Amino acid sequence: MFKNLIARIRQVMYRMGVIRGIKSVYAKKEIPINETFFNQIDVWKALYSGYHEDFHKVKYHTINGGTKTRRIATLNMPKVISQELATLIFNEKCEINISDQEFEKNVKEVFRRNSFYRQFQHYLEYSFALGGAVIKAYADESSIHLGYVTADCFIPLSWDNNGIDEGVFVSEIRRQNKKYTHLEWHVWEGTEYVIRNELYESNGEDLGVRVPLSTLFSDLEEEVLIQNLKRPLFVYIKPNTANNIDPTIPLGISVYANALDTLKSLDIAFDSFQREFRLGRKRILVPVTAIKTIVDPQTGQLHRYFDANDEVYEAFNFDQDKNEIKDISVELRVEEHINAINAYLNLLAMQIGFSAGSFTFDGQGVKTATEVVSENSKTFRTKQSHEIIIEAAIQELVEVIGQVAELYGFFSVPDKYEVTVTFDDSVAQDKNADAAYWIQLVNSGLASKIQALQRIHGITREEAELLLQEINQERQTMTAQALDMFNAGDGE
Repeated sequence: MFKNLIARIRQVMYRMGVIRGIKSVYAKKEIPINETFFNQIDVWKALYSGYHEDFHKVKYHTINGGTKTRRIATLNMPKVISQELATLIFNEKCEINISDQEFEKNVKEVFRRNSFYRQFQHYLEYSFALGGAVIKAYADESSIHLGYVTADCFIPLSWDNNGIDEGVFVSEIRRQNKKYTHLEWHVWEGTEYVIRNELYESNGEDLGVRVPLSTLFSDLEEEVLIQNLKRPLFVYIKPNTANNIDPTIPLGISVYANALDTLKSLDIAFDSFQREFRLGRKRILVPVTAIKTIVDPQTGQLHRYFDANDEVYEAFNFDQDKNEIKDISVELRVEEHINAINAYLNLLAMQIGFSAGSFTFDGQGVKTATEVVSENSKTFRTKQSHEIIIEAAIQELVEVIGQVAELYGFFSVPDKYEVTVTFDDSVAQDKNADAAYWIQLVNSGLASKIQALQRIHGITREEAELLLQEINQERQTMTAQALDMFNAGDGE
């Protein structure tokens, strides 16, 4: 009660200007990361949404000396890239298998209730675009829930070689003329896992002052202490690309973070391609005297023969005897623009780890060629590289779900289990050729039958051992039946 009273007093003093609120969440002493890196995330996010002012807002001058601004056209390749990678790596054909059948059944029910396959693909796309995403698990009285957070709403607090141990989730809520910021801290205090909730109110863009949680949340506790956890209740996912912007922090970078100049040049070329049809059909040359304002002697109104704000007109000082209007027809440079755009698309593909020719522009739109990916292509190698990180993240998520399940008594978790993720490689692999490859390795003594069954069917080692037993039993049964048949024939 006393803490709420102090918070209300601080709130009133803040409104009166007697005290100042915290300028930014990064100004809090607990935050080890400054906001410089998060400014980069804002740039990636703006490009992903299709408009970044530094790229897409340009100025131009009219013949009367005026300056105007316009928004240039964009191919929005950051969205295309992120979506293509997410779809290529994770889709409904991806299989998540757990060696313990009962545990697998319970986990998949949690996935089903939370629409995991659809949501995970969406946030995987955001992860490629913004450099990361976070999944956290929590529970109510009836079930386990999964919460998804984009990279711009999560700040790591501590980390080691195994990953991020502590973090704070940031969410903004607008109510009338006020901005509220909810900070959810996940920290360790000794062996206890502590979740703290804080709420800040501001009249501007700063963080403001702390106010009671009851201002917005009636049933949210300020602090929750949890015992006997082995790992944090969240999983951080990022692209498998080294952070060359700030190597000292564990955050990932966008897959197009090192291709910003190419993206800008690509949009300039595409904008020029569009304007070629609007402005390239003709230019009208008029004498300077024709754009001057004259006064109608009868009405006193100002008139101009030509609209000086129209980009189609160009004013020139002609000779007195050549003071005429000229209509200039210009040949459209369609092929030149298409070739330039395709050159930039090939450069962009190289910078993000795709094969040359993965994206092509035909004058109507961008087409992708990932359906003809081969196992030796750069695109397929990039796909497999990202799958390493994603598989590890899914395995960690299963562990988090297990922790929450045991914490709230939803279901038990076996002491030992194995999680395998089989990604959809049908875009690049011929299943028959893949099976023939592993059979050849087994026949040559270079691989075991269990290993081959794992790779061909995408199953765990325990499942492969059971399958091999079934196969051997069937062979023994068929052999016994064949012997009985021949013996019966000999007896006659």
